[in-house]
Amino acid sequence: MYDNGQGVKQDYHQAVKWFQKAAEQGYAKAQFNLGVMYAKGQGVKQDYHQAVKWYQKAAEQGNAKAQFNLGVMYDNGRGVKQDYHQAVKWFQKAAEQGYAMAQANLGVMYKVGQGVKQDDQQAVKWFQKAAEQGDAKAQANLGVMYAEGRGVKQDYQQAVKWYQQAAEQGYAAAQFNLGVMYDNGQGVKQDYQQAVKWFQKAAEQGNAIAQFALGLMYKEGKGVKQDYQQAVKWYQKAAEQGGAEAQHNLGLMYAKGRGVKQDYQQAAKWYQQAAEQGNAKAQYNLGLMYEQGQGVKQDYQQAAKWYQQAAEQGNAKAQFILGGSYVLGEGVPQDMAKAKMWFGRACDNGLQEGCDMYRQLNEGK
Repeated sequence: MYDNGQGVKQDYHQAVKWFQKAAEQGYAKAQFNLGVMYAKGQGVKQDYHQAVKWYQKAAEQGNAKAQFNLGVMYDNGRGVKQDYHQAVKWFQKAAEQGYAMAQANLGVMYKVGQGVKQDDQQAVKWFQKAAEQGDAKAQANLGVMYAEGRGVKQDYQQAVKWYQQAAEQGYAAAQFNLGVMYDNGQGVKQDYQQAVKWFQKAAEQGNAIAQFALGLMYKEGKGVKQDYQQAVKWYQKAAEQGGAEAQHNLGLMYAKGRGVKQDYQQAAKWYQQAAEQGNAKAQYNLGLMYEQGQGVKQDYQQAAKWYQQAAEQGNAKAQFILGGSYVLGEGVPQDMAKAKMWFGRACDNGLQEGCDMYRQLNEGK
């Protein structure tokens, strides 16, 4: 009554007082509620250890909500040392009582192999149980299992079915995945406008991958009128969340002056962030910026450094330019053997210029 303000003015301190009295007499529901108050810091100072203590008491009496919450505490290492085996134990107990959120979490543990041996079929089993109760997280995960053919036969139509149900509940990851299915025409007729619709919904919830995907749709004019400013807007949002592809594409927009005023310093900034995350295209473009002195002070050694990193990831253009750097001794010591090696790799990756230079070096020209 006091915790939700039913019939009395909401008063968390009074709620805690009464929960405490009932909890000390062994009432499981009161023990669970007291645990919640400690976990949220409502009416008492937030104290995860106390929350765990009361969840444990209620869980041992078979209270499914307490069992689930106790599992979450073990999963996240709050109030107890992180222990995936204990998390699984309590999720399992609650799941077997039909508690959907526990079933969904238990499915995740089986899917990723935390606290249990990885087992896609068990993951599907628990996702299915929770999904049928309307749990959006489970529906989204079940969709992934069907899309990837994990624990079940691959079935894009089933994937779409479960993504749709989760997406309509506002589950951002499912909205993004549903957008991908429409974008690729998997399990549904290809429909770029539907793809944009679902990317937009997920993007507005802050889903970084969806923000990037939406930016791409605006850049390419797929399902929407081409709009570079909108593309920049969504790339920016994803980039600020650390999305390397978005950072690279945002750098490109600044470099080319699309949707924003051309700004090589901004381009270099975003290439740098993506490059440091290992994005090969950004490493290559950052190398170009250093070689040409655009947005950064010209520095052949830095250029060679970034070309090298991109080249080692198989970027053919970077391999070719790095070969040229070794021929000229630009940013690296002159080394014809290394030049030949990188030209050869560029050739192997389908770059004709690499084949031509490899042949010239072989012929001693």
